[in-house]
Amino acid sequence: VQLQASGGGLVQAGGSLSLSCAASGRTGSSYAEGWYRQAPGKEREFVAYITRSSDVTYYADSVKGRFTISRDYAKNTVFLRMNSLKPEDTAVYYCAAAPLYCATVGCYSQDFLYDYWGQGTEVTVSS
Repeated sequence: VQLQASGGGLVQAGGSLSLSCAASGRTGSSYAEGWYRQAPGKEREFVAYITRSSDVTYYADSVKGRFTISRDYAKNTVFLRMNSLKPEDTAVYYCAAAPLYCATVGCYSQDFLYDYWGQGTEVTVSS
């Protein structure tokens, strides 16, 4: 599975941005797709995930109510709509695909389940 993230950019605090993650290759082999981010000088952190088939979503507390993850099966693309952006949302955002099944709620917030990663797209939120 190859993942291509796009849509990053510079936005003012309070603004919105939409990220896309286009998948190619054996896309049907993944059980979930997720978004992670890494801010300068910080460790990578979970943002959101969406499961395949059932489209169950799960969010980090820091983005809950502001970000929405969704997918378009026909386009093999996962989206992350980000509203009410804050300067602390500034980071490189990565999409990832998990080939292992996990039924536990919140399970896919653990990055070791993801084998495939996109190249990242940079989001900068100015105050």
